[in-house]
Amino acid sequence: MRPDIFNDVRAFLELGGPVVAILLVLSVFALALILIKLAQFWRERVGSGAKANRALYLWVHGSVGDARQMAEADPSPVGGALATAMRLSANRAASKAVIEDEIGRVAVTRLHALQRGLRALDAIAQIAPLLGLFGTVLGMIEAFRQLQGAGSAVDPSLLAGGIWVALLTTAAGLAVAMPVSLVLTWFETRIENERVAIETVTTAFLSQQALGATGARLDQDTPEAAQPAAMEQSHAH
Repeated sequence: MRPDIFNDVRAFLELGGPVVAILLVLSVFALALILIKLAQFWRERVGSGAKANRALYLWVHGSVGDARQMAEADPSPVGGALATAMRLSANRAASKAVIEDEIGRVAVTRLHALQRGLRALDAIAQIAPLLGLFGTVLGMIEAFRQLQGAGSAVDPSLLAGGIWVALLTTAAGLAVAMPVSLVLTWFETRIENERVAIETVTTAFLSQQALGATGARLDQDTPEAAQPAAMEQSHAH
């Protein structure tokens, strides 16, 4: 069965010409790149924010050590950003602005790594239909050239055969472009969702830190404020 497949591919390439051969190379490159990106997304657990949310929950409820350990063990960009925030917040010298800048740097670095290769897929999705159309135009030119050479003995089957062979390249270009475009949209959606998840989790973390700091200041101020009231009560007795 394998020789039949090779023969079919060879016949298809002979019909379509060099344009179809280029489209075949682009399709193989796009498939390889898609598989690499899928492996990267799976390795970094893109879209899986459950562990980061659990780490945030533990941090808010006082389990600081367990929260940091869970966040650092999370391979996702959300976990990396949250682990950075937790590590810097343990350092009392780090201000909120420094923490936000470092979180932004980590998030941009991780998201940029996820976006690497998507421009190539976008270029393939855009150029494949154009290549197919270019092949069709070349095929139509060749078909009409043969029709002109036939002179008065015009054979309609000759023209029809040249046209369908020419249209073959357009079909090949669309067959490459459509799935690549769909997969590219899926990748971009997952990355955008990851960016929103990073912003949501880190903003919640910083808000909890700000509330904790405000509560600590209020606790420190309460005894001083309560002393005059206690003295007044003792004088009254």
